[in-house]
Parts: sequence; C-alpha cells; structure tokens
Amino acid sequence: MEANRITTKTLIISIASIIAIEWALRLVVSKHLCDPMIILGAARLLEIILISLILVTTGKGISSIGLASSQIVPGLRKGLIWSAGFGTIAFFAYLMLLYAAGVNSLVFIQTRLPTKASEIILFFFIAGILGPAAEEIFFRGILYGFFRRWGVLSALGLSTLLFVAAHPMSHGVLVPQVVGGIVFALAYEVEGNLLVPITIHVLGNIAIFSLSLIC
Repeated sequence: MEANRITTKTLIISIASIIAIEWALRLVVSKHLCDPMIILGAARLLEIILISLILVTTGKGISSIGLASSQIVPGLRKGLIWSAGFGTIAFFAYLMLLYAAGVNSLVFIQTRLPTKASEIILFFFIAGILGPAAEEIFFRGILYGFFRRWGVLSALGLSTLLFVAAHPMSHGVLVPQVVGGIVFALAYEVEGNLLVPITIHVLGNIAIFSLSLIC
C-alpha cells in the first residue's frame, strides 16, 4: 500500500471534525431532544460526508483512501471473500476453542438490543452499516493512511490502539475490537481498497447483532 496518502493537514482537520461531532452528539443526547439512535445515525452520516469533503478539498480525494467508483465492485467482492475466511477462522478459533475450554464465548460479543422490531431494524442499519462505514473511513482511511508513512506495523498498531480506545469496554474485555482492528487494517493494507474492511466490519457487526438477537 502506498504511504503518505494522508497529509498532516487532512489528519488534523479530520480529527477536529470528529471531536466536534462527537461532542455535539453527546450534548444533543443529554438534552433528550430526539431518539439517541437517530442522533447517532445522523452523526455517523455527517462524519462520512465531512471526511469525504475534507479529502476532496485538502487531499487527493476519496480515491486516495480506496473509495474510487471503479473500486466499488472489486472492493465488495473481495470484502465478501475476506469476510467468509475471517468468519470461518473466528468460528473455529474463537467460539469452538473457548467452548471446549468451558468458556462461554458469547459473553464477549453479546450486544444489548432494543425490544421493538422497528427499533431493532434501525439499530441494525445504524450500528451495523452506517457506524462501520464511518469508523473505517476515519480509523483506516485517515489514521492508518497517515501512520502508514512509518511502516505497516506502526500503522497497524497505532490505528488499532486508537480504534480499541474509542470503544467502551464490554464485560471487561475488548477482544472483538482488537481482533477486528487488526483484521480491518490488514485487509486494507493488502487490498488498498477501503470497501474491503468496510464490508468485513459491516458483516461482522451484523453477525454479532444477529447472534445477540437469537441467543
């Protein structure tokens, strides 16, 4: 993957934008003005739009992070392949081994879901699709792209560390975030197409939510 894709200016403006949106999100949610999930969805959509505009105005455009129109179909196809491989490995290495060791592995990925059908659908759309897209654009597209100038290991380690730090700790562990951060970064490094980790992230979240729904 090409280094120096993201300039310092693009990085600083992107981080400032994300911080401002996240601060506004918490402020609006605290005021109880609207459904928190709808507010979260609006925030994630705004983050996607703003970072895209930042890349267009201060960088080399969204193609610099692997989101060119010509990369859409190949990215989705490769993302499905990566997801199938990662899902198979995760099932046997994570669920089966822990189960054999007498550990309830579902506790590490259990997600609290809404109770109403309409709220569950909204949750799947926002937390399962919009959220992963926004996170991948920022953590892999911007952060990994910036850190890549110092090598693959530095970019992988730093972007994953920040990705994990941005998530609340569940049941005392952050195993899905650590593993996911590493896999998303590796997929992005190998393919150079941001739709690959976006696809893996989306399908992974939906799989986790589905397990939480039926178990």
